[in-house]
Amino acid sequence: VQLQASGGGLVQAGGSLSISCTASGRTFSSYHMGWFRQAPGKEREFVARISYSGGTTYYAESVKGRFTISRDNAKNTVFLKMDSLKSEDTAVYYCAATTLFGTRNAKEYPYWGQGTLVTVSS
Repeated sequence: VQLQASGGGLVQAGGSLSISCTASGRTFSSYHMGWFRQAPGKEREFVARISYSGGTTYYAESVKGRFTISRDNAKNTVFLKMDSLKSEDTAVYYCAATTLFGTRNAKEYPYWGQGTLVTVSS
C-alpha cells in the first residue's frame, strides 16, 4: 500500500488543524493505521492508531483528549483532527500502515507516507 499525507501547515497555539492520509490500492480496509510524528532533533514518536474497521482507537498520553483519529475506508483515507494545539505539537506527521493489531511500535509499521509538516506558533 502506498500512502500520501497532506494537510499540514502553520497554525496558532490553541487552534485546530486536520491532516489526512490517502492510500492507493484496494486493500486499505485490511490495514490498521497509525499516525506518528517527529520533531526537530527528536526521535519519531507514536501519536495515535486506529483499527482496520475504525472500531478501536488509541492515543499517546500527550495528545489524548485533543487529537482524534478516524478513517473512511470507502475513500481509502485516515484522518487526524488536532485541537488545542501546542507549540510542542510542531513536527512532521507521518501516517503508517500495519497488519499487526494494537501496536505503537514504529518498527512494526512497514508502510509509510512521506510526512506533512505541522507548525504551531506560540
